[in-house]
Amino acid sequence: MPKSGNRSPSPQSRSLPSTVLDVARLAGVSPSTVSRILNGTARVADDKRQAVEAAIVKLKFRPNLSAQGLRSGSTRTIGVLTQELESPYFAGGTKGVEEGLAGSGYALMVVTGNWSEQEGLERAQLLIARKVDALVILGGSLTDAHVAELAQHLPTAITGRQLIAPGVSSFHCDQVHGGLLATEHLIRLGHRHIAHIAGAAHHLDSTERCDGYFLAHERAGLSVDPRLIVAGDFLEASGERAMHQLLEVGAPFTAVFCANDQMLWGARRALYRRGIRVPEDISLVGVDDLPQSAYMTPPITTVRQPIHDLGRAAAIAVLQALGAAPQHSIEHPPLELIVRETTAPPHTQ
Repeated sequence: MPKSGNRSPSPQSRSLPSTVLDVARLAGVSPSTVSRILNGTARVADDKRQAVEAAIVKLKFRPNLSAQGLRSGSTRTIGVLTQELESPYFAGGTKGVEEGLAGSGYALMVVTGNWSEQEGLERAQLLIARKVDALVILGGSLTDAHVAELAQHLPTAITGRQLIAPGVSSFHCDQVHGGLLATEHLIRLGHRHIAHIAGAAHHLDSTERCDGYFLAHERAGLSVDPRLIVAGDFLEASGERAMHQLLEVGAPFTAVFCANDQMLWGARRALYRRGIRVPEDISLVGVDDLPQSAYMTPPITTVRQPIHDLGRAAAIAVLQALGAAPQHSIEHPPLELIVRETTAPPHTQ
């Protein structure tokens, strides 16, 4: 008969997941030493740490995060409140959060607020009830007071606004500047009658981009015809409706600044169905620079918004607040005008 012994089975012969005991036996240390190394709760001699780390690799050991969570009170989960799952804009932000968490041992739990203040608050409270360790809010309709209140319970990062409150990290691009970039581009091309399809009236991004639209006209000494400002809701269908409305009003215009790319897509379809050419008859410029915008026909001129970088920055901020990432300043790129093929000088020139 083969001799018995205390050797741990090799990873190849094992049918069950490795345990802390297996790691301890292979490393020649106590199970409590392995636990301290995994939890980072105490200093351990370098030789013991190296032996444990080598055993973890050899046994392909994966810590039981649920058990660790019960002991530490941490679920190793970051809650993400986004506005909708279908939107390529918010998908990009969520992808950025995921990238920011890579290698940290933290996972995402994503919920949607559906552009509703009440729903957003309920979903955020649901995440807290699920014991997430921190919260990332991608845009949305929550008030500053709501965000500050949530941050009293757990570290919180939010994109799309500037907010100074205890426990809150905020990441915001100057949307007035974004509206200014888009509208000044059209003015430099020679357009003097520029329509604006605005976003949701209650949304800060919408109001700030509209402010930039007015500021560009003011700086150029141009007046704005109020009939050329139509409200949308950031979704494609509203852009299509708004363009039909602009065409039916009867006020002349040669260009349109759309408050985001998705509404521009809808506006472009309205023009196509009426036989109006872009940019020969009407120029279009949007905001966001969503991946699809570079592949539309024609490719879209837009203001690039670094939503992926904002999501990544928000993730790093909450990791820093949890002590799971080194402390350093977090930066993200500024807004940038991307000129493609939906803008040209007005055909009357």
